[in-house]
Order: sequence, then C-alpha cells, then structure tokens
Amino acid sequence: MADYKKINVRNKRAAFDYEILEEYVAGIVLTGTEIKSLRLGKASMVDCYCYFDRHEVYIRGLNISEYHWGTYNNHQPKRDRKLLLNRREIDKLERASQDKSLTVVGLRVFINDRGLAKVVIGLARGRKSFDKREYIKEKDAKREMDRFMKR
Repeated sequence: MADYKKINVRNKRAAFDYEILEEYVAGIVLTGTEIKSLRLGKASMVDCYCYFDRHEVYIRGLNISEYHWGTYNNHQPKRDRKLLLNRREIDKLERASQDKSLTVVGLRVFINDRGLAKVVIGLARGRKSFDKREYIKEKDAKREMDRFMKR
C-alpha cells in the first residue's frame, strides 16, 4: 500500500492559466484496467476540465493510458469519466460556472489511504496575459526571498 500513496498526477498548467477560487475533492468512477494503470502512474491531466450533464459532473481530458497487460477488456484512454460529489456541491459548481463565467478544471489525481482514486477539481477564473506575467514575477520574487532567507 505504501507505493499507492506516491501516486499524485498534477495539472501543472492549471495554476498558470487559471486563478483557483475553490477546491473540491471528488471520487471518480473507473473501470478495472483504469485503476491498475493509474496505480502505475500512467496518467496525464493536460487540458483537463469538467462539464455538467443532467445534474452530474464529468471530467474530460483526463488521459489514463491503456493497461499494458490488459486484453480486449482494456479501456479507452481519453474517455469522459463521471465524478462523485454531493448534490449541494454539484449545484453550487453548476450555478457558479453558468453565472459568473467561471470554469471547473481538474487539478490533480491521487489515491487516498483506503486505495480509492480521487480527483481534486477547482472552480477557476481564467487569467489574462498580463496577469500571467504578474504571476511569474511574484513567483520569482518569492523564490528569491526564500533563497535569501536560507542563507
């Protein structure tokens, strides 16, 4: 079980492209070969986002590679996967994404202590290009201060 705790697939572009307002932890519905492949760390979250269909949340763009030892039962790597959230959370996210021009993006996938796959999703607002430049400047300044404080 100790190896499963190391599984932590991140969406590195999300923090740069979006300003994350709120975060939620959701369960994810996976097939047998998907969870086996995920436990091997074979996943990518590039351009990953969530959408709503009939008061349910689905994640699109989460790429879980095919399981190497899978047979004809192997899964499709880029299929849409259902997320498991409370009804109140789904309603809140759906209202926020429709009203305030916000979007819901996938931030990271991990396996918890019980061995279940979880997805951290975030309610996010897109950054403009000048915001991105400012974000890079702040990050560099923080890195320089941390480096100076270590000495």
